Amino acid sequence: MKLIFLDIDGTLVEAGLNTPPASALDAIGKARQKGNKVFLCSGRNIGMAKPVLDYGFDGIIALAGAYVLVEDEVIYDQPMDQKDFRDLLKILHEDGVFCTVETKDRTYGDENLSDFLSHADGDNSEIERWRKALQSELDIRPMKDYDGSPAYKIVIMCNRLSQLQRAKERYEKEYDFVIQEVKEHGNCLNGELIHRSFDKGKAIRLVAQHYGADISDTIGFGDSMNDLTMIETVGTSLCMGNGAQALKEISDLILPSVTEDGLAEGFELLKLI
Repeated sequence: MKLIFLDIDGTLVEAGLNTPPASALDAIGKARQKGNKVFLCSGRNIGMAKPVLDYGFDGIIALAGAYVLVEDEVIYDQPMDQKDFRDLLKILHEDGVFCTVETKDRTYGDENLSDFLSHADGDNSEIERWRKALQSELDIRPMKDYDGSPAYKIVIMCNRLSQLQRAKERYEKEYDFVIQEVKEHGNCLNGELIHRSFDKGKAIRLVAQHYGADISDTIGFGDSMNDLTMIETVGTSLCMGNGAQALKEISDLILPSVTEDGLAEGFELLKLI
């Protein structure tokens, strides 16, 4: 039995969309029929991941590792410290950083985020996901509607790295500032703040322990820098052709892009189907 972990945006689906290619769904179904377990492994929360999760998986690592569901059992659930969250959000807003706040099921975004993204030039799957999410049915609510539910993650977008300096000086020991790769001369930095007590890699180890599986029997497919710990952890790592160059350099295999049936090709190369 292999444990297979799939990032969503830019890996399983085109960034910001919810329908995987037919070839990917066929490969996933056949792999599961052979006794393998297939998990989503995403920065999305449960609410944003649900349209994809409903296609049929054995569980999900959500919120970049903060929430882990194995079949019907929650094996990890770690929201941010509420005091840290409030202070970080205050500092980031004071320094002109656009934010979205993710609870387990809902996402709240700054009211003028859409205008910022319409001029953003970051060229990575996470930026594209948020552009499409704001224009679609994924139910991103205005920040003023945030109801105080436990927050798991803050997504950040800004023009300059200096806008993150105060937040990093105060919180970098406790929080990993995961910044996505952007093309040269891009005018938008984007990423997310993730507590160092968890990440995708640590979550994968928890899932492997749950099944009594060796880490060598884990496989990870990703494309962006928030997949780094997954790629570093799994026994076999695969990066999509549309992925970040830094991720390609450390992955075992590079596949065609998500739009070129890359996921299905990876399943075939590894004889999972």
